[in-house]
Amino acid sequence: MASPPPRIWVSQPLFDDVVDQLAAHCEVDAVREVTVHPPEAVAAALREADGALVTLNERIGPAELAQAPKLRAVANVGVGYNNLDIAALDAAGVIATNTPDVLTETTADLGFALVMAAARRITESERWLREGQWRQWSFSTMLGADVHGSTLGILGMGRIGQAIARRGHHGFGMKVLYHNRSRLPAGVEQGVGAEYVDLHTLLAQSDHLVLVLPYSQDNHHIIDAAALARMKPTASLVNIARGGLVDELALADALASGRLAAAGLDVYEGEPEVRPELLALRNVVLTPHIGSASLATRRAMVQLAVDNLLAALDLGPDAGRPATPVTAKKTTGAITGAGKAATGKR
Repeated sequence: MASPPPRIWVSQPLFDDVVDQLAAHCEVDAVREVTVHPPEAVAAALREADGALVTLNERIGPAELAQAPKLRAVANVGVGYNNLDIAALDAAGVIATNTPDVLTETTADLGFALVMAAARRITESERWLREGQWRQWSFSTMLGADVHGSTLGILGMGRIGQAIARRGHHGFGMKVLYHNRSRLPAGVEQGVGAEYVDLHTLLAQSDHLVLVLPYSQDNHHIIDAAALARMKPTASLVNIARGGLVDELALADALASGRLAAAGLDVYEGEPEVRPELLALRNVVLTPHIGSASLATRRAMVQLAVDNLLAALDLGPDAGRPATPVTAKKTTGAITGAGKAATGKR
């Protein structure tokens, strides 16, 4: 007697034609409208699931896993995965995957767009114009900061950080400084025109500082009041990583008082809520977490997540070998099919 097909929960509406590839192998329960899932709803959805395709909105930890005895794989649509408790997933024998690489260049584009918009006061100028305040050309109207030839600082020098460095060095003749948990090989530094410095030097010398490092409890509020005080008052700060990296109240205070010239934010600590202190400021560019939001890139992310999920469930051409696992368990091994039941592992 044939085994029933795996059951898959898809937490948000994605691209139907891509998600439908799961239906050839699985029974799919796909959410059709954008939905805020409270923890108990996530737990309920996972209760009978063998696999899940989720976004950064859905948190999966010990409480959810405790009610999901059949769960074998979670495919996260995004390069970041701090919505997933990796230790808990590993302990449960569940493979988790993410979608790196396919969004690198698109996210770097948005990061550099925020650098330029913050430096040249683009959204502030548009707002001022739309309010009817432009009555005569003036030599001193909306004076901003140059991007070309300035110093670009990058905190976190992974794939996206390197892509931003390439844009700055090769496209705008910028001096590029970076700080990272580990220094890049000399050849990589040379290729992107970047120089490694300590964090204090990065803060002090950057004209435009971009945050591209993964979030963890260790770097929570790494940009706090003390860090902002080390930056030039003419500098700008751009965050395209995670909101928890920045003390937003300290940032709002620095922007309001003139201790920092401008900021560009695509991510927020309490998103989708944005602090009213930031909303009230004109010298901050605010976008709603759209770093990877081009049609081609978002489709590529969902395709990679679908491929990962099938592979983690021992299905499809890459059965047993998901391309981008983030848990310690990289392949299906003993948790597939009867093996999982035989070992008694979740």
